[in-house]
Amino acid sequence: MKSRRAFLRAGSLAVTAAFLPKAGAASRRGNEVIIGHGSHRYKVVPGWGILDAGKNPVNNCHELIEDSKGRILLLTDEVKNNVLVYDKSGKLVETWGNSYPGAHGFTIAGEGSDQFLLITDHKRNQVIKTDLKGREILKLDYPRETGLYEAPYQYRPTETAVNPANGDMYVVDGYGLNYVLHYDRHGKLIRHFGGGGESLTEKFDCCHGITVDTRDSRNYRLFITDRKRNCLKYFTLDGKYLSAVPLPGSFVCRPRIHKDYIFAAVFRSTSQEYANSGYFQILDKENKVISTPGGSAPTYINGVLQPQQKEDPFKVFMHPHDVYIDSDENVYVAQWLSEKTYPIKLERV
Repeated sequence: MKSRRAFLRAGSLAVTAAFLPKAGAASRRGNEVIIGHGSHRYKVVPGWGILDAGKNPVNNCHELIEDSKGRILLLTDEVKNNVLVYDKSGKLVETWGNSYPGAHGFTIAGEGSDQFLLITDHKRNQVIKTDLKGREILKLDYPRETGLYEAPYQYRPTETAVNPANGDMYVVDGYGLNYVLHYDRHGKLIRHFGGGGESLTEKFDCCHGITVDTRDSRNYRLFITDRKRNCLKYFTLDGKYLSAVPLPGSFVCRPRIHKDYIFAAVFRSTSQEYANSGYFQILDKENKVISTPGGSAPTYINGVLQPQQKEDPFKVFMHPHDVYIDSDENVYVAQWLSEKTYPIKLERV
């Protein structure tokens, strides 16, 4: 009888354990929703940044940055207010911009009062440099001088990056012909590389995002999304292919460098239906995925990352497009095709 009771108790514990969240998986702590894995887990902050949609609407919330004053700037393609400026509590500080119908990429560079913004607008077929009040300083039109483009409509830039060492600007034409354009700080074209093609090394199938990887101060490199091929690719600053970081199952939008880590929003997975998909990934200094908030736990077999997919039982995300990390380790997530929802703020736990 005793052995039977022990057997039943063991079975009951096994069933209970099956329904408990796995270590680091999405879970509730009281009324709090916790997502992520291992050392990088986050608490969802309810209601952050939600505004009166009648006064300050958003459409697709594409990207986020932080200025030197600690304000969070959101870029949306809603032309009633293309840029919404928040303080970190989620209070609206100001808005500007009504002429960017294809507002997509958003980069900040410079220091202090010399900071500037780069906006890619794939419907205007331009990159626009502005100050922090939205005053336009410079426009980069389609690169006619390359001889690659027959007309402006073929050029649909999606993202930019700035080399902090010399101010050089890089533009990826992710929705166009998939070239990477390298300009000096004044907007003079230096070179181009990439383009669409079958090569799994130097060519792209949607070079959607780009950043300068500054983690090694002696060896800056370009980190570029090859989104439809589910990987990130390393190039030298002058456009020579180096290597790739496979991220099977993940369509990465834009890599972000934060301290020793890479953060990247993923809007869908190959194993998911297109609707209501996405998560973000965190890679360590060895470019190994260590946490996937909103997605399945990263698993490596013989050093190879296994395909990841959405695992979001609390429905935190809808099509994440960008992720920004502030100095307090809080994470802000902008989403597109998400029923015109405002950004999500997550606090590190």
